[in-house]
Amino acid sequence: MKEKQIKLTKAELKEFLNAKVLEYNNPKFIESDPIQIPHKFSKKEDIEISGFLTSTIAWGNRKSIIKNADRLMDLLDHSPYDFVINHEETDLDRLAPFVHRTFNGQDCIQFIKSLQHIYLNHGGLESVFAKHAEKDSVQLAISKFKSVFFEIEHLQRTEKHVSDPLKKSAAKRINMFLRWMVRNDKTGVDFGIWDSLSPNQLSCPLDVHSGNVARKLGLLKRKQNDGVALTELDTALRKLDANDPVKYDFALFGLGVFEGF
Repeated sequence: MKEKQIKLTKAELKEFLNAKVLEYNNPKFIESDPIQIPHKFSKKEDIEISGFLTSTIAWGNRKSIIKNADRLMDLLDHSPYDFVINHEETDLDRLAPFVHRTFNGQDCIQFIKSLQHIYLNHGGLESVFAKHAEKDSVQLAISKFKSVFFEIEHLQRTEKHVSDPLKKSAAKRINMFLRWMVRNDKTGVDFGIWDSLSPNQLSCPLDVHSGNVARKLGLLKRKQNDGVALTELDTALRKLDANDPVKYDFALFGLGVFEGF
C-alpha cells in the first residue's frame, strides 16, 4: 500500500525539518547510534579509522552494530591507528573469528591491510577522499577511494564491502562516515575533523528509514534507494540548505526510526 504523501509548502517543510534537526542533532543522539564508537577516541587518526570500520559494518540491528564495533575496537587494543600502522602479520590472526553479518574475519584483515597502505602510501583517509572530491559532490571521490583501497593484493569477496556510487550505489555507509568526519555541527555529534572537505559537498546517507520519510514529505519520488535516488534527494535537500544539506539526515532518520513517521 502506498504511503500517503504529506503536502507542505517549501517554507513549511523547511521549518518542520529544521525543528527536527535541532531535536535530534544533539549529544543524546550519540547514546543509541554507532557514532558513539569513534567518540571513544581523541586522536584524529583513531577517530577516522574507528569511524570508518564502524560505518563499514553499520547495517542491520543498531545494538548489534554497536556491540560488534566495540568488539572490533577491543581486538585492535583500543588503538586502531597504532594497530593499523604497526601490526605484525601474527597480530592479524586475532581478527579471523570476527563476523558481522556478511563481513567476516578475512574481510576485516583485508581492511586493516588496505588502511595501512592508505596511511603509509597515500597520506591517510582524508587525503584520499579530498583528492578527488568535486565542487558539489564526493561521489566520484568515493569511487576513486575504492580503487585506492583495493589497489593492493586483496580478496575479491571483500570488494563488496566498499560501495561504488559510479555503479549506481547510494553508498549509504560511506556517506554517513563522511558526514561524521566533515560536518562540524557545534553540538558534539559529528566531528568536523576533516577541513579539506566541506559540508556542502556531502550527500545524505540514504537508507530505508530516511528514504521512506523523504518520499512521504515529497523530497523523493524514486522507489529504489540507489544512486539515482540519492542524486534526487541531494538536489531537494540542497534547495533547503545549500551549505549543509546533510544536516537533514538527522531529521529524516530521527522521524523514521524514533517516531515511526
